[in-house]
Amino acid sequence: MADPERERIAAVIAEEVRGAGPGEVPERLCAAAVRLLPVNGASVSLCGEGMPVPLSASGERAAYLMEVQATLGDGPCLRAAQTGAPVFASDLTSGRDASRWPVFAQQAAAAGVRAVYALPLGDSSLCVGTLDLYREAPGELAGAEVRTARLVAEVLTAALMTLPQPDEDGLRPPGDEPWLSVLASDHDVVYQAVGMVMAQLGVGADEALARLRAHAFAHGRTVLDEGRDVVDRRSRYDTP
Repeated sequence: MADPERERIAAVIAEEVRGAGPGEVPERLCAAAVRLLPVNGASVSLCGEGMPVPLSASGERAAYLMEVQATLGDGPCLRAAQTGAPVFASDLTSGRDASRWPVFAQQAAAAGVRAVYALPLGDSSLCVGTLDLYREAPGELAGAEVRTARLVAEVLTAALMTLPQPDEDGLRPPGDEPWLSVLASDHDVVYQAVGMVMAQLGVGADEALARLRAHAFAHGRTVLDEGRDVVDRRSRYDTP
C-alpha cells in the first residue's frame, strides 16, 4: 500500500540532491531534513571507533554542535548511536536533559539551541550513524513529526548507503571503498593521534582518546584540531 508521507519525504530529498555530486550529497540531505521538520539545523555523523565521525551539516551552528559532541564524547547523538534508538532532548536548559549532558547542554544553549533530536541511521541490527536535529525553541516533537523524523532517517540512510563512489569519469570503480569513507577521512587524523598518545604515555586507546578530548576541551578546541596538532608534532603528551 502506498504511503503518501514516505513518498512526500522521498520527493523532497530527491529534489534537494538532484544534480549534486557525491561530496555534496550529505549537506543536501541535511538541508532536506530542515525543510521537512520544524528544526533549525541538522547534521549527520557516522559511527567510528569510540567516537562519532562528523560527516556533514546544514550550517555552521549544526557543524559546531556536531564537533562539540565528538570532542566531549557525550551528547544525544552518542547515546543514539550506542543504543540504536532515538534520543530526544526537548529542553537543554532545564530539567533532566540539562543534567543528563551538562557540558554539552551548556554549549548548545550558548549557541542558541535548546532542543536536540538524535535518530539512528541503519536498521534494527546495525547503527551506522546518526541524524541530529537542532531547534532553537524547546519542546517535544508532535506525534506526526516524530513519524516524519523516523521516515527522514530511514530514507536518508538509504540515500547515503546506495550512492556510488565516483571515479574520474563520475562512475564507481568496482572494489573501491565507499565514498562515504572518503568524505569522513578528515577524522582519520584523530585515530592517528590516539595511536601517538598511546605510544607517548603508554596507555590504552580509551585513555588516550579521553586525554585528547580533555586537552581539546580545556583549550576551547575541537578534538579534530587537537588531533592535527599531535600528528603534526606541534603537541606532545609526554612532556611537562
